[in-house]
Amino acid sequence: MPTPRRPLPPPDPAGPAQPGSPLARRARSFDAVAAQYAANRPSYPPALFDTIERIAGRPLAGARVADIGAGTGIASALLHQRGADVVAVEPGDGMAAEFRRAHPGIPLVRGDGNSLPLADSCADFVTYAQAWHWTDPARALPEAFRVLRPGGTLALWWNRDAQDIPWIAEQTDRVKRHYGEGVIASWGVRGPHTTSLPDFTAAADAADGITLNCVREVVRWSRRIPLDTHLANLGSHSVLLVHGPERSAAFLAEERSHLLSRFPDGVVEEVYDVELLIATAVA
Repeated sequence: MPTPRRPLPPPDPAGPAQPGSPLARRARSFDAVAAQYAANRPSYPPALFDTIERIAGRPLAGARVADIGAGTGIASALLHQRGADVVAVEPGDGMAAEFRRAHPGIPLVRGDGNSLPLADSCADFVTYAQAWHWTDPARALPEAFRVLRPGGTLALWWNRDAQDIPWIAEQTDRVKRHYGEGVIASWGVRGPHTTSLPDFTAAADAADGITLNCVREVVRWSRRIPLDTHLANLGSHSVLLVHGPERSAAFLAEERSHLLSRFPDGVVEEVYDVELLIATAVA
């Protein structure tokens, strides 16, 4: 007999990814380019998972992990490789299809973080890789801690473009000029499309009285890739996807010219700061 769920708070009409909202449209924009996303988006460094284990005080190996908003399985596969027993949750049709094609050995269920299709107290870790910002935190936070076992760990992380690297800062400025000032919050710079430690703890205070112990850390890493891979990575971002292929093609053509002048050998070094938030409930 399943354990009854606590009632969830009503959806915030202005909250993230409500049906029909612009953010919901962006959240679903990845479905049409799932294969491109899987082939070109950056992964995550081993140091990230080392840090999660250190802060949580337990290894991922042998742990039950629920990876929410799993997309095409980039993080789920890495967690599986660390020895975790992973179940993935993904709402998007295209992303789920790509996940199942690439990772047939990892269980995947359809759903989202606002109402998880998982039993109470079934996971040692709940993880969100590049996905927490698509949720309504007032609903997703109680759901995460319903699913977590006592003493379990919620881990959220994002690859952010390292803005102290000159060519990356220049590219960010070009995105801003092409698509408008408002998009830059979702382009790897802190803003409403991400989260922060004060915002996260405030959401916890409002979510059924959950008190959290939170830790934030940043892990820097980089990858050297062909220019075409970098451009395909850019092209898989929702900012470009929702503005249509013609406008995005024009931007990417200009970007190719800019980058070839800086990287004449056609190899780009992308530099990322992975922002990691770890939360455990205070008993």
